[in-house]
Amino acid sequence: MGDLSTLDSTVTLFLPDLPDGFEYQADFISADEESLLATAIDQRVEFSNFEMRGVVARRRVAFFGTSSYGPNEAAGAIPDFLLPVRARCAAWAGLEPDAFAMTLINEYSAGATIGWHRDAPQFGIVAGISLLSPCRMKLRPYIAPAAARGAGRRPPRKTTHELALEPRSGYLITGEARSAYEHSIPATTTLRYSVTFRTLR
Repeated sequence: MGDLSTLDSTVTLFLPDLPDGFEYQADFISADEESLLATAIDQRVEFSNFEMRGVVARRRVAFFGTSSYGPNEAAGAIPDFLLPVRARCAAWAGLEPDAFAMTLINEYSAGATIGWHRDAPQFGIVAGISLLSPCRMKLRPYIAPAAARGAGRRPPRKTTHELALEPRSGYLITGEARSAYEHSIPATTTLRYSVTFRTLR
């Protein structure tokens, strides 16, 4: 697993004050379940490069279920090996499993990041599971691009919340955390898989 030494100071400061609607649970799945999921992903999932605004990301992706990402369109049903953990996420969110109609698996190789973003507006609740190595998730209030352009020169925007996503942990992003915040993940140090489930609006 990765080195958490760089996370301790920020986690202590920020974890008690996450945005409303953001829930986090350590050890959401067991070590055995993590091993089975990681093995199934490694052996059965075909990843593709992800391109946004003409730039190819360092992370690779696999979409399943319902999506509308254009050239990165989802292909095929959600794999059977993901259905038990999808059901567990749905129970946590108070939903039927089928409400999570779209699944995205991200493969973060060493050094891969994801920049500041708010998940696509056609999706509602987001549930995520982290596998194999820890990472940091940073959050800050979302400002629409048009509003940011029209506001003149602004001081640099800062992270307002930050937490460590431990291996085997789960999180839910709903409500204000989903609509009013964006998030990013700095470079990972070792291989990490992220499995996210999304409802449709």
